[in-house]
Amino acid sequence: MKTTLKLLMVLFVTLLVSCGGKEEKKKEGFSYQKKATTEKTTTPKAEKVLASKKIDLSNKGVGPIKSVTLGAEVDQAMATHGADVYKKMCTACHRADKKFIGPAPTGILERRTPEWVMNMILNPEQMVKEDPLAKELLMEFNGAPMANQHLTEKEARAVLEYFRTL
Repeated sequence: MKTTLKLLMVLFVTLLVSCGGKEEKKKEGFSYQKKATTEKTTTPKAEKVLASKKIDLSNKGVGPIKSVTLGAEVDQAMATHGADVYKKMCTACHRADKKFIGPAPTGILERRTPEWVMNMILNPEQMVKEDPLAKELLMEFNGAPMANQHLTEKEARAVLEYFRTL
């Protein structure tokens, strides 16, 4: 009986040591995670198209330019002159292929009429006041208005020709 008692005691101690030796304590901390909502909305939100990405090929803008005729081929001499004017007068705020302080002109003639582009170059103050698309662009670009560089119509047309090469 003593041996059985000793054997049971050893078995019991072994069982206690093997099962209850290293107990991991769970640390409870404060969590900032939001609780998941159980209610899901099924109404799709309408995605707003940025003004710089909108396509409007009917708006001619507000200003002196009412009609512009573009040739089938790009006038290389005019485009070269336009590139010089653009580099000198516009690169403080515009980069040809990426958004900067102002929008990138690459592909502008796929989104705007030539008249709108020239009116924006020649008449930015009135365009921002009266043209809805120019107002949206002003808001998209943090309220930074386009500076009037006081280009001539010939220089603005050369810049437009340069934009055709981008």
